[in-house]
Amino acid sequence: MAPVLLRDKKDVVNNGDWMSSLPEELWDIPLTHLAIPGSHDAMSYCLDITSPLVQSESDTFRLLDGIFYCFTRPVIYRWTTTQVKGIMEQLQAGIRYFDLRIAKRPNDTSNDLYFSHIIYTQLRVVETLRTMATWLSAHPKEIVILACRQFEGLHEKHHEELIYFIKNIFGAKLCPHNAADISLRGLWSSAHQVLLSYDNQAATRHKVLWPGIPYWWANKANAEELLQYLEWQKELGRPDGFFVSGLNLTATRCFIASHPQVSLQVLTMENWECIKRWLEEQKPGAKSTSLNIIAGDFVEIIPFCSIVIALNKKQSQ
Repeated sequence: MAPVLLRDKKDVVNNGDWMSSLPEELWDIPLTHLAIPGSHDAMSYCLDITSPLVQSESDTFRLLDGIFYCFTRPVIYRWTTTQVKGIMEQLQAGIRYFDLRIAKRPNDTSNDLYFSHIIYTQLRVVETLRTMATWLSAHPKEIVILACRQFEGLHEKHHEELIYFIKNIFGAKLCPHNAADISLRGLWSSAHQVLLSYDNQAATRHKVLWPGIPYWWANKANAEELLQYLEWQKELGRPDGFFVSGLNLTATRCFIASHPQVSLQVLTMENWECIKRWLEEQKPGAKSTSLNIIAGDFVEIIPFCSIVIALNKKQSQ
């Protein structure tokens, strides 16, 4: 098993204001034509290993987890943790797209909502969104795209309450989905900083919410198959509007069972050099093969953000 090498703190690049630092000739093109770094399962850095399994898990897996809890929980934690740094650190690293999987804990009588990835997070949705709003106020020329999705265990009442909090927290920072100009200059002039994608029917009743954003997910455990899938998607042509190319690896339960000492972080680092070479060759823009949002795992312990941001220079050369 290859060692996992974390970046030293002194080597971490601060990309906290990378959007405002782009060349002026890129200020007027749509954000859909920029290369934007994204965080896959952004909140998995704070998973609660003692929490229940999400409600969508099968009865068989739930039974196994109950019987072999001491074995299953460390394994679940190793393979569901996709990030190791908090939201503030991810923002400072340059992440501008956040994959947020919102959930209601079962048997929780409070109105609190959490995030989930097989198990639930320790941090709540509202406090996380407030943290983002505070950061954005300190960085008025940075734009974030928040993809709220899955909504495990939420009912209509929960959606309306969540949308109320979203509007209350971000206020005028929210950019309506029918905005005429979603370039950097256009968003700066209107003081909009948040494009919030809400992948649920409830979004249709609120003009400040954007529809779900397509996510190219390979569902593969090695770099070669992952990149083959992305190349195949590129041949089919890019979707209209925003879309995400997922550079995240996925292991089946059979793979996990046969590699008991491995983790998603180890798997990611072992495949990183191959993915890195492919990533450096990509281009943003309006062409059918151009990429837009590019999401990955462990985005602050590899030079992921800096590579994605640098792709934008290819448009200004």
